Amino acid sequence: MPDFNVDLSGRTALITGGGAGGGRVIALALAANGASVAVSDLNIERADKVADAIRADGGSAIALHADVSNRFQVANMIERTRDAFGRIDSLVNAAGIFHAEPLLDVDEWNWRRQMEVNISGTFFCTQLVARVMADEGGGSIVNLVSVAACNSSLPAGIGYITGSAGVIGMTRQAARELALHGIRVNCIATNTQEKLTADVAGAALFLSSDAASSKTGQVLVADGGGSLRAWSSATSK
Repeated sequence: MPDFNVDLSGRTALITGGGAGGGRVIALALAANGASVAVSDLNIERADKVADAIRADGGSAIALHADVSNRFQVANMIERTRDAFGRIDSLVNAAGIFHAEPLLDVDEWNWRRQMEVNISGTFFCTQLVARVMADEGGGSIVNLVSVAACNSSLPAGIGYITGSAGVIGMTRQAARELALHGIRVNCIATNTQEKLTADVAGAALFLSSDAASSKTGQVLVADGGGSLRAWSSATSK
């Protein structure tokens, strides 16, 4: 859990992919700082475990099952969150699929599935939640992407990196269009190292709070300087 703390009392956060990885860490951090949290995941058992952990700590949470690539399931996820908590102040798009396939061996189904979840899923959640936020006076949307899409690369995983790059562009365009409705849209670029979870949680707390009221359309790198080391190694050869 990060040392950075904010007051999110009275606010509601919806986290996709909240049952594991960065989504889980962010869900726990937001709840620990006072937010009511809807934990959504394709695996309902994982979502249940996170929601149970939040409630055991005295927080407020519900677990939801949703495939974000399905627009109807996204709409149902949003309505259930509103039924439980009355509103949505923050959305964190952490749901994503990664297949570590070399470019020459990429399976078409895996490619399409990554595009459906990582790009279309992020779009559906952003669009439908933004409609709610626009009616409620604004909010914050945070997208998780791979830092490799910003300034480096991976040994394999072109579908995941392509999706992350697309979400970065989506973030900037959405930030411009949704600013008129008081909605901020930002990215956290990170990797999957367990030791970086506190950094990711701290970044999400900041971007979801009033401390980031002037931040939108930004990509906040939370990778412990890993991308700098990778760049330095590549350029020194």
